[in-house]
Amino acid sequence: MTSLRKNPSWQHSCLLMLMVALLQGCGLVYDAVTMIHPLTRDELSAICARGRLRVGISVEPFRPFVFPAVYTDEGIRITGLDIELIQEVAAALTAHCGGQILIVPTLHVTRFPDLFIKMNEGQLDLFVSSVSGTVPGTRPAGLWFSAPYLRDDGIAAIFRKPKVANRVRAQFGKQNGNGDTLAAVQEGLAGLTVAVQKGRSSHLYAEANLKRIRMVICDSLPASIETKEPHIDLILTNHSILEYVTKRVWQDWRLLTHIDGTPLILTHENLSIVTSEEHRRLQWFLNNLLFRLEESGRLQQMRTRWIKAEYAPTRRAATEGLPLEVTQVPEHYDQGQCRLSEER
Repeated sequence: MTSLRKNPSWQHSCLLMLMVALLQGCGLVYDAVTMIHPLTRDELSAICARGRLRVGISVEPFRPFVFPAVYTDEGIRITGLDIELIQEVAAALTAHCGGQILIVPTLHVTRFPDLFIKMNEGQLDLFVSSVSGTVPGTRPAGLWFSAPYLRDDGIAAIFRKPKVANRVRAQFGKQNGNGDTLAAVQEGLAGLTVAVQKGRSSHLYAEANLKRIRMVICDSLPASIETKEPHIDLILTNHSILEYVTKRVWQDWRLLTHIDGTPLILTHENLSIVTSEEHRRLQWFLNNLLFRLEESGRLQQMRTRWIKAEYAPTRRAATEGLPLEVTQVPEHYDQGQCRLSEER
């Protein structure tokens, strides 16, 4: 008996035999182990189990991707290209989950920079907010960007005073056919006050390339339009957005173009869906879905429908938009402020 007490391996063996006897069977042993270390559920199974897709969108409306929320007979609704894409993802997930459970997309509306934080904290399954993964600095660690749902977009600029556009075009005229867009833009914009949206690709582009401007960082595109002080000479953001708003919303602003009238694109970018780098099954699901939507022509139809076609956004919100919580609406309409960058 004394020798058993001095032999730890005998003690462990006795304890293990006792546990097995008490649990009476392999099934109970397995259950006991999984109580301590539950089997991990992959992200698609988790979405199926809860019947909800947690989607982040930026609180700042970027027409035609996300429009301002509107009040309808069915409640508060929000619409746009990104919203229709979210609905396609939810419908595909419903089919993936067997069709017995309707996967409902629930929108988490937040400031654009906070989308990345919430994703890394596990509060979102994905986010869709006309975000590019092809511009340097837009791919934070831990996040994954899908195949593009909009290709060949790019950063462009809008202005109100013709003398601003003339300055830039004059620089192109001095190049004698060299065609160096960056050099002409750097010279033409030197000393001007240029607004960008915080954390977006326009902000990153200006920080990297436009050292001689007075950069104004705005919380949203509407804020950069509405600010009175400082006076804004140019606003940078996605060409697709600026093309839409200058035709339909802010018609006193005009797209900056080359001398021949073609749009002046500062850099190209593709727009993607974002999810966690660890969610491999969801990544494959999203890329496979985008491939099918592109192959069938559905994605092109969506792009044409929102970017090129004439329509009433409020009517579409009423008939096909997604619901927005009342608590999120005041923040949605608070488009923030603009401030001069202190790092210039």
